[in-house]
Amino acid sequence: MILAGKRVLITGVVNRRSIAFAVAERAQEEGAEVLLTSFGRVRRLTQRASNRLPRPTDVLELDVNREGDFADLADEIERRWGGIDGAIHAIAFAPEDALGGRFMQTPRQSAAAAFETSAFSLKALAASLLPLFGHGGNGRGPRGSLVALDFDASVAWPAYDWMGVSKAALEAIARYLARDLGPRGVRVNLISAGPLDTVAASGVPGFRALADGWSEQAPLGWDLADPAPVADTAIFLLSDLSRRMTGEILHVDGGYHAMGAPVGGPNARVRGRAAQEHR
Repeated sequence: MILAGKRVLITGVVNRRSIAFAVAERAQEEGAEVLLTSFGRVRRLTQRASNRLPRPTDVLELDVNREGDFADLADEIERRWGGIDGAIHAIAFAPEDALGGRFMQTPRQSAAAAFETSAFSLKALAASLLPLFGHGGNGRGPRGSLVALDFDASVAWPAYDWMGVSKAALEAIARYLARDLGPRGVRVNLISAGPLDTVAASGVPGFRALADGWSEQAPLGWDLADPAPVADTAIFLLSDLSRRMTGEILHVDGGYHAMGAPVGGPNARVRGRAAQEHR
């Protein structure tokens, strides 16, 4: 088990369809101790999801827009574990008027809310956990790993608008964190995942149209209902197998990001559908 003895904090679990839930499940299967975070009314849903894990775990309070929550979270982790080995940042939010093709009409406060929740929160989480990384463990190997979920920010997506801008900021923040945390033994990497059928995705206008064409463009194909490839990559990045990797963006999207035109030319749509029917 490649995470045996590791202590991992996982944010962003809403229900069993959450990518973060799949990561928590795989982390436990690979030997890690896991704690989840949530906040407000959603916390009850997160606890319900936790009860479906192989080993149900506690859900700690963390609203990333309340600074005091970070200090309280760090204190609670220190009390329980003495330190930490890894964390998953799976937090993103944009107000309704920051999405859906209203880029030019989005007010400043909505753009700021998207940035602060979806991007700056990675820096805030890293800063709060940094004193805990590598403490109270077995003293062997790298000190820690911080992994965040991303969506390719190298292009402008239909209707993604200020969330896309926030993801670009997330990518930049991860690089600066990799620079500053590397000397402390903490790795920072991103997973750029293909679209998955989650609660968060359902709130993005135009998501279904984008998602429906993804497997036709991706040379390896893509299953909207299967977060396992993303979860497995997260486990790799949390493990010591990635001990000399930082500042990376790993694309787990069936190869979609690398294709400049529909795979197979003009008949790809027909062939793609036929291939899906035979899976």
